[in-house]
Amino acid sequence: GRGARGGGGGGGGGSKSPGGVSGGGAKKGPTHSLSTDGRGKGTTSMRSAATVRRLLMYKQKPTRDAKGKILKQDLQSKELPSTRIVPDRRWFGNTRVIGQKQLTEFRDEMANKSKDGYTVLIKQKKLPLSLLADPEKGRARRVNLLGTSPFTETFSASRRQKRPKLATDDLAAMAARATAEDAAYSEGTEAGAIQDRDLVRENDDGVRNEVKGSLFEKGQSKRIWGELYKVVDSSDVIVQVLDARDPMGTRCLHLEQHLKRDAMKRHKHVILLLNKVDLVPAWVTKRWLHTLSREYPTLAFHASVTNPFGKGALLSLLRQFSRLRMDKQNISVGFVGYPNVGKSSVINALRTKKVCVTAPIPGETKVWQYVNLTKRIFLIDCPGVVYHDTTDTDTDAVLKGVVRISNLEDAWEHIPDVVARVKPDYLRRAYKVQSWESPEDFLQQVARINGRLLKGGEPDLNTAAKTVLWDWQRGRIPFFAPPPPLPEHMRRGFANGGKAQLPEDAADAEVDAAQAFIDGAAMAAMKQVGRRMPAARGLFDEEDMR
Repeated sequence: GRGARGGGGGGGGGSKSPGGVSGGGAKKGPTHSLSTDGRGKGTTSMRSAATVRRLLMYKQKPTRDAKGKILKQDLQSKELPSTRIVPDRRWFGNTRVIGQKQLTEFRDEMANKSKDGYTVLIKQKKLPLSLLADPEKGRARRVNLLGTSPFTETFSASRRQKRPKLATDDLAAMAARATAEDAAYSEGTEAGAIQDRDLVRENDDGVRNEVKGSLFEKGQSKRIWGELYKVVDSSDVIVQVLDARDPMGTRCLHLEQHLKRDAMKRHKHVILLLNKVDLVPAWVTKRWLHTLSREYPTLAFHASVTNPFGKGALLSLLRQFSRLRMDKQNISVGFVGYPNVGKSSVINALRTKKVCVTAPIPGETKVWQYVNLTKRIFLIDCPGVVYHDTTDTDTDAVLKGVVRISNLEDAWEHIPDVVARVKPDYLRRAYKVQSWESPEDFLQQVARINGRLLKGGEPDLNTAAKTVLWDWQRGRIPFFAPPPPLPEHMRRGFANGGKAQLPEDAADAEVDAAQAFIDGAAMAAMKQVGRRMPAARGLFDEEDMR
């Protein structure tokens, strides 16, 4: 009886059907591969319900009548639209077509506008920059090598060997031609028709000049020029910092010409910044502002963290440019120029704290670095770069601040130019020397007054010369390059800049912003001319301070 009850209880609660499926309300598995039943969480099926529905969608076919007309189709509209694309030649060619006459006029207008420093270019990506330069006038077009020598005739098994085209037929004719070209080159260099800056010339006494030392080639390496081009490529506004004592001597005309020639960099805006205006009289700064503003917007600046001059004008100009380029998330402003002109000091003055390492010696900045001015304006500090293809002598490089004075072996060789450029009264006041007969005599007296003596009481001319050159670079010796005279129409007022060049589809806000930027650059310089500029008091006499 006990076994019967147990068997009955077991048979009532856990019996299985002959098919093997458990009874009593258990989930049934899918009956075939495209069945959605029994496919979910907790099942061992390989396909999910979503996969089965997707496969069923692929197998859907429309229901058609005997004539083939669609009666019903899932996932499609019952009334299919009958549309037709309008034929147009623009679908099969360029959407922007320009005639040859219009292209010539466009090139002429762009050539005139690109020379204007006050012209702002908007939406440069929509302009056909490749059409701005005429390939026939400039560099020759690229030769189609495959059209001249096909691949099958050059590298295949059936290649043809062509006889090289030589200008001469035999060795004697080649030697005669080389002699004639050598004679023409010699005559051209002597007459000045051929300019070869690498040619080593001999003096009148038959002695060649000494090879230029590596010390005077600082700022000309490939690495430094690579840093400059990285800053130029990354910047929207390029601020060229100049020394107010010698603006034309510290100006890199090669960089300005490079920006004008390159079609992809013509939209970059250039601003000239006259730094160290506290070392020259106020009238010299105003005269240089009038002169340089004819080409580019020019501002005067005194780099000081505590008491700067021109900071507000430069900041307002950069803010106007950031409003002008609202299509970009932020803009970058690159500071370039000669070594020791104060690029890092200008950035520190704009940030009102020391963010860049500065020193009164050239070559302190080694690599470029980003500095955050605002949320939308970034400043880029660049190492000082010296353009090598100039007529500057070693003395000019030293007086421009390109060379470190401590590394000079013969510093006394550069003192005659200092004595010739500076007024004697300023040298008497600075070094307590009453009179001298020659630059060497001047150095000997300076060495004895300062106690720079060698063994036996001989004056140390090299150390005394380094002291004078240090004072020259730090601005303790008054000096400035005389600015050019102003014409009559420039003396009556300040020359305003041109108008902005905008595309025809430019928005009104962009037109207003571009014109506001140009007017702001001109007004900032004009306000600085009328303001009282910082000047080195006690350095210059009444004649120079007129």
